[in-house]
Amino acid sequence: MNIPRPEYPRPQFVRTDWINLNGEWKFEFDDENRGIQEKWYENHEYSQTIRVPFCYQSELSGIGVTDFHDIVWYKRTFELPDEWKNKRLLLHFGAVDYRSSVWVNGQFVCSHEGGHTPFHAEITHVVKEGENEIVVRAEDYSKELDQPRGKQYWKEKSESIFYTRTTGIWQTVWIEAVAATYLEKVKMTPNVDTDEILIEYAINNVQENQKLEIEISFDGQLIAKDEVHLVEGKGSRRIYLHDFNVHGPGRLWSPEHPNLYDIVFTIRENGHVVDRVESYFGMRKISVENGVIMLNNRPYYMKLVLDQGYFPKGILTPPSDEDIRKDIELTKEMGFNGVRKHQKIEDPRYLYWADKLGLLVWGEMANSYIYTDEAVKRITSEWQEAIERDYNHPSIVVWVPLNESWGVPRLLADQRQQAHALSLYYLTKSLDPTRLVVSNDGWEHTKSDLCTIHDYEPNKEILKERYRTLETILHSQPGHRLIYVPGYEYRGEPILVTEFGGIAYKKSHWDGWGYSGAENDEDFAERYYQVVSAMLESPLVQGFCYTQLTDVEQEINGLLTYDRQPKIDLQIIRAINEGKDYKRIPYGIKQ
Repeated sequence: MNIPRPEYPRPQFVRTDWINLNGEWKFEFDDENRGIQEKWYENHEYSQTIRVPFCYQSELSGIGVTDFHDIVWYKRTFELPDEWKNKRLLLHFGAVDYRSSVWVNGQFVCSHEGGHTPFHAEITHVVKEGENEIVVRAEDYSKELDQPRGKQYWKEKSESIFYTRTTGIWQTVWIEAVAATYLEKVKMTPNVDTDEILIEYAINNVQENQKLEIEISFDGQLIAKDEVHLVEGKGSRRIYLHDFNVHGPGRLWSPEHPNLYDIVFTIRENGHVVDRVESYFGMRKISVENGVIMLNNRPYYMKLVLDQGYFPKGILTPPSDEDIRKDIELTKEMGFNGVRKHQKIEDPRYLYWADKLGLLVWGEMANSYIYTDEAVKRITSEWQEAIERDYNHPSIVVWVPLNESWGVPRLLADQRQQAHALSLYYLTKSLDPTRLVVSNDGWEHTKSDLCTIHDYEPNKEILKERYRTLETILHSQPGHRLIYVPGYEYRGEPILVTEFGGIAYKKSHWDGWGYSGAENDEDFAERYYQVVSAMLESPLVQGFCYTQLTDVEQEINGLLTYDRQPKIDLQIIRAINEGKDYKRIPYGIKQ
């Protein structure tokens, strides 16, 4: 039987000894919450099967029902290779929505809260020769609105801007074998101005006579090599790369030149290899200088598209690695240089392909919908895990902890909610001072590195007048919302329109809605030209994010249908994005 999503799930931290546990698992709904009391983790006859890593609501899971089942259980068996007998074993979960507990051979090994971030447990002490058993319990309360949930709807049927829920396992499950001493994590911070990479490392169970070797290469050529004699489990090294970027991109990373350095970490003991991890990094700098967005110290106009990362058969889980790559290739083919991943902490494989193919990414937290003490605790914890997981990806240039005041609905008047938004900005900067942070994308900003505005006005002349001067921008209220919270003000931040367009155009068998509507191919192209050209012609707007890449369930405002078919020739979209004469291109879609 073919294993779904067989590719290595953590492409920026690669080891060779691993087993993919995707595929068929036994499965059970626990609507009466009896599983813990009845010890289903020890002995239970499961009545269903499910294909991991697809949630039960998806077609690819083999179940495909969308009614409420807030507690679910999984079980599968596995055997270990003989050569792993003297290894430590780590059981990994890419993501389980929302709260999970894990048992191996009837023994509890870990729990985790947070539906979008990874976790793992060491299971060395509980495995045995021959057949072993994993049991997972996941709970995801459908109507719990102070839980970070993104676009997952709290009703059974999708409507408006909300979509089908994801419950339980939705990213790859896997086991890796490591030595008694192993590299736990690395944090890589590029410094373009000094041509250095700062490497911070954490090593589990350091012993005498061990050393860490670091080898950096570019395009197969060794660039730098360093060696650390280990005394403690944590440390850092700053490595000079001997590169010159005076008159061109050199080896810098950008969407136009997605250059990546390969890096290998090897722990040795008395000359013998104890652990080996392969990774990569990009030398990339994002900054604001005198009110201008700079990429690698040069002005850079961001042309983004809103990408929600939903799939017809997999919901939040891409059906295959090729589907992930295809989305990025289509995005670039249309002339976009980036995406705003909307209300979803994306699969690491997406970020890998964005790094490799060259695409800017705005990393956005999946928000809750009401403000409570528990909501603050949950988003703060999970957001920190997301930043740690994705810190090393050069494609990520902006962090967005909040969107459109979701989870802080009384931001204008409630000082607690203002303090929460402000705290998320500073928390993010404390963890990652190298990237830009948007306090609340769309409106009602507190402290923010960018002034971002959501505006679905379809008329070009109105948009041109609105974005003609700083005064007209700051006094406009698209969506009848203030751009800044009272007490906070514009301080020269770059201005971007980060949601606009949303033109509905039905080119598939399902009905839906958008913010404005097109009747045919010519009308769609003209409407797209109207809104995009207004952004390009503004003397103050430094970037945009068009809504959106694909249709999603009942929304038909994508440039592509839900199954990724172009609505018009993508070269028309590209020409408009580049400010060229699109009317010279035929409207028929190239096959």
